[in-house]
Amino acid sequence: MIPKDPVILLSFVNLKLRDYYDSLEAMCEDMELDSGEITKKLEAMDYHYDKEKNQFV
Repeated sequence: MIPKDPVILLSFVNLKLRDYYDSLEAMCEDMELDSGEITKKLEAMDYHYDKEKNQFV
């Protein structure tokens, strides 16, 4: 289960990406999450996934 609040979701996802996963795709596959849903929620706050940094910035 992932956080519903977008700000907490941002922190949660970036922590997981930084500490455990090499990419958003790898994280979503392992945790059985929809990357499109996560991306949409974070883009609504003007955060976008940066593949080089492997973070939402």
